[in-house]
Amino acid sequence: MSSKIQRMFAVVAAASIVLMFSIRAQAQAQAQGGPLRWVKMAPFPEPEEELYGITANGKMYVIGGFGSAGKPATAMVYEYDEAADRWTKKKPIPVPVHHQAMAEYRGKIYVVGGCMRPLSGEGAGGWEPVDNAWEYDPAADSWRALAPMPGKRCSAVAGEVGGKIYVIGGATTEPGSNLTSMAATRPSRSLGTNEVYDPATNKWETRKPMPTTRNHAFAGVVNGKIYVIGGRMGSSFIPVSSNTDIVEEYDPATDQWGAVRARMPTPRSGGGWATYRGKIYVAGGELQTPQFNAAFKALEAYDPATNTWSILPSMPITRHGVAGAFIGNRLHLVSGKINSGGAPDVNLSTGSHDVLEIPDR
Repeated sequence: MSSKIQRMFAVVAAASIVLMFSIRAQAQAQAQGGPLRWVKMAPFPEPEEELYGITANGKMYVIGGFGSAGKPATAMVYEYDEAADRWTKKKPIPVPVHHQAMAEYRGKIYVVGGCMRPLSGEGAGGWEPVDNAWEYDPAADSWRALAPMPGKRCSAVAGEVGGKIYVIGGATTEPGSNLTSMAATRPSRSLGTNEVYDPATNKWETRKPMPTTRNHAFAGVVNGKIYVIGGRMGSSFIPVSSNTDIVEEYDPATDQWGAVRARMPTPRSGGGWATYRGKIYVAGGELQTPQFNAAFKALEAYDPATNTWSILPSMPITRHGVAGAFIGNRLHLVSGKINSGGAPDVNLSTGSHDVLEIPDR
């Protein structure tokens, strides 16, 4: 064999080895979430914390806002059009609240409960839970009052199954107390309350309570079942509560809570979440100890079918109170505060609007 041919075979072999290692590296990177990249979209016009995201009719809606020291001045509503990469301000919630629960059904958005900030009386300065329930029609940009919840609570989660809205968990004032609002230095109660609203009849019913009482949790609906993920136990106020990693499954068809599922990798509360193709994505959140005040960058996905968690590329910046929603296969995470709450003299809310495209595989 001539030296020229030998050199040619050597080049081909070397190229094959390089290609093999390249393919292997790409596969490893893909398994680790390497190819997934965050991109920036139009920033949120009014940076805030305690915002909640939801998708209706192909657009994302960001609703709520903590306001100045927990006084929501507008309870704002913004619509995001991905095709135009544009935000449009809509009519606010008629009675301003923060920490509301939300669900979408047939193009309408249901906003339930939440807290307002009383300005006077014994509860001044705290969070006053409400029982308000509203239906928002994005097409008409209009609000309609619904039958109130049986009890007052805020920081619950909500999900739609079979045309009904389930509102689970949250926090409220201590039963028997004459106080109308909660505060870190006052008694309050974390809840497992599970109540269902029927839009067809405008009525509420009580269902079996969640085994683990908690608030500020994450949630998602997959194959007709509701999953409540993480959150905080004890008080609704992060300095005097404990984050949990517990995941519980509720089956509305049988009104039963199943066995505890695989725990979330990072115990946290007060972040954003959204569901796509049978997986629940949880992002951000907060934690406080006597030594530090922090927010999370973590993005993790739970797959109920396999009862497993995936670690995905972290958000570009830390934040809690971030709004999350999917438009198609693109996860949008909007605004929020870049550290944990409790620092009203420091404006650390961000307008960042980060998007991660999830491959359809």
